[in-house]
Amino acid sequence: MARAPLLQLTQISLTFGGNPLFDGLDLAVQPGDRIALVGRNGSGKSTLMKVMAGLVEADRGEVIRAPGTTVGYMEQDPDMTGFDTLGAFAARGLEPGEMYRVERAAEGLKFDPARPVATASGGERRRAALAGLLAREPELMLLDEPTNHLDIHAIRWLEDELAATRAAYVMISHDRAFLRELSRATLWIDRGIVRRNEKGIDAFDAWRDTVWEEEDQQRHKLDRLIKAEGKWAVEGISARRKRNMGRVRALQDLRAERAGQIRRQGTADLAFESSTPSGKLVVEAKRISKSFGDLPIVRDFSLSVQRGDRVAFVGPNGAGKTTLLKLLLGEVPPDSGTIRLGTNLDIAVFDQTRAALDPEMTLWDALTNDPEARVSGRADQVMVRGQPRHVVGYLKDFLFDESQARAPVKALSGGEKARLLLARLMARQSNLLVLDEPTNDLDVETLDLLQEVLDDYDGTVLLVSHDRDFLDRVATTTVALEGQGRAVVYAGGWSDYQSQRQEVEAVEVKARAAPVERVKTAAVRSGLTFTEKHRLEALPDEIARLEAEIGKLAALLADAELYAREPAKFQKASAALAERQEKLSAAEEEWLTLEEKASA
Repeated sequence: MARAPLLQLTQISLTFGGNPLFDGLDLAVQPGDRIALVGRNGSGKSTLMKVMAGLVEADRGEVIRAPGTTVGYMEQDPDMTGFDTLGAFAARGLEPGEMYRVERAAEGLKFDPARPVATASGGERRRAALAGLLAREPELMLLDEPTNHLDIHAIRWLEDELAATRAAYVMISHDRAFLRELSRATLWIDRGIVRRNEKGIDAFDAWRDTVWEEEDQQRHKLDRLIKAEGKWAVEGISARRKRNMGRVRALQDLRAERAGQIRRQGTADLAFESSTPSGKLVVEAKRISKSFGDLPIVRDFSLSVQRGDRVAFVGPNGAGKTTLLKLLLGEVPPDSGTIRLGTNLDIAVFDQTRAALDPEMTLWDALTNDPEARVSGRADQVMVRGQPRHVVGYLKDFLFDESQARAPVKALSGGEKARLLLARLMARQSNLLVLDEPTNDLDVETLDLLQEVLDDYDGTVLLVSHDRDFLDRVATTTVALEGQGRAVVYAGGWSDYQSQRQEVEAVEVKARAAPVERVKTAAVRSGLTFTEKHRLEALPDEIARLEAEIGKLAALLADAELYAREPAKFQKASAALAERQEKLSAAEEEWLTLEEKASA
């Protein structure tokens, strides 16, 4: 016997600012549902989730919960008034003795339950709200951007928790890898209509394109019918001197239907334009170290960034990714080592704190007050990559309405603030982009477009992100901050880093488990230090690994249609192949040098 829905929305209508957000909406959440809620920024995803949670009351319709069903909603900006610590807030509603649930979640989500609320950051507050929701174990969880402010390790912990739970959940997230891992159905909000597909996020793009194609066909048929009926109405008067009023009224209805169709919102007009090319060398760091008190950020770290590289920096929150960026840009001096910046650099920075946006300033002023974009003598224009543009027209490129131009920045959603910051950034010419968490709050479609724009950008990109899918599609090199000042350079994106890290760990385990006799045998070889002996023994495995990787990349590039089908993947694979071939030559040369020294 089928169970009743946990939550059912019937004929929901809701109007904001005179415009209907939803009208006659029906949907249900069943036991065990794992639903991705997607849609463009501003389409009403968070509002719909608040209606489901009972925090926003609809103008009309019913929200029905199954008797006894518990629903938990993750607050975007939790109100912690009256609570001294994050742990006390997260434990609200729990029975005495159940604090261990909060402590377990706090360990996975990486926050301190004893942290005073007064000194906690916004990210820590959100993690505490999420921990409290998980600890209470409701039958239905409503998760609005749960991965924001989580590092990759915490995101993977959350994935494991949600994969194991028996609860149903609806989730809004920009993180494709997170949605791909967990979603089993998709709710799509598009121009006030909510559609459901019984497949996860991987099927979304094809489903959306099919819906839009069918919509275009219906619109085309309607246009043809209106044209035919309009022709009849004109010719019928002359032929019969009398109208068939039924057909005239039908024509009026057709025209009303066509006028009432809501045009699809286009994609943001994203484009980065490179300025004069930088020198071939962009940044060179040689054996740099930096610590704050007893906390090491990097130790003895070296990196060479060449023109056109896409370098990603990954690691846990607090590991020092942003600090390392500032070191490489010369904004923070190293304790030791040297940093050399290349010539002719035009740097544009996307700040994760959105610090470049004054919340009290209007969108209009946020663009025209930027010294690099100001047009002398024209208060209504902004300089966009060397060409003057009207402020409103440029804002429309980034999907802002004319009515928003004079609205304050503080009225924008997180995704809209990210788009406005991108608008400021893309107005400039640059040859070095520094993107610190650019993916936060952007909808999936804008993320896809941003990735395509970065693929076409001629300059160099330094990137910090916890979005694994985005890293895989953009990065050609990954710098992993692994703790205690250890920063390691890997070829490729997140998945490449993971596979290489596993291989390195396997080699380290093998080396630790090697028989003592092997060490003794190596020790009798004259002319080598202990480190050189260990390196000589490790090099054959490293050479074999590089040869295997080169073989896989060569097989991938042997596909004659790869470039036409997936040009970004082709370029990434080509760069990885060249990099690994260079490493192989260096490893073979090092092995020969050490072998000759050992034999001498």
